[in-house]
Amino acid sequence: MAIERIIIATLIATSLISMASAIPGTATFYTTLVPSACYGFEDRGTMVAAANPSLYNNGAACGRRYRVRCTGPANACTGNEVTVTIVDLCPGCGNDQLDLSQQAFSVIANPDAGRIRIDYNQV
Repeated sequence: MAIERIIIATLIATSLISMASAIPGTATFYTTLVPSACYGFEDRGTMVAAANPSLYNNGAACGRRYRVRCTGPANACTGNEVTVTIVDLCPGCGNDQLDLSQQAFSVIANPDAGRIRIDYNQV
């Protein structure tokens, strides 16, 4: 019984820490997935993203995974989260902006919105 309480408390604490460390930002989407700055013509799937220059950090972000959720506008958000892998650089993105694949964007928001507010954190 005591072990179960410790496990539950640990899970709750982990969830709270994860939510507290989320980075607020914005997201857009793109449709041409290859070639990418990280992997050239290697297909890395569709749940991918391009990082802003600061996050990309000269390629250090390649392969890192981020959990992303839409925070607004509310009528655009689906209520879902998506986990994406950084495969590319978005040279025109601002600080804390991610350029998601259209497929990943569609999981969390209506693509008609074009640009949404997000929270994201590394997983």
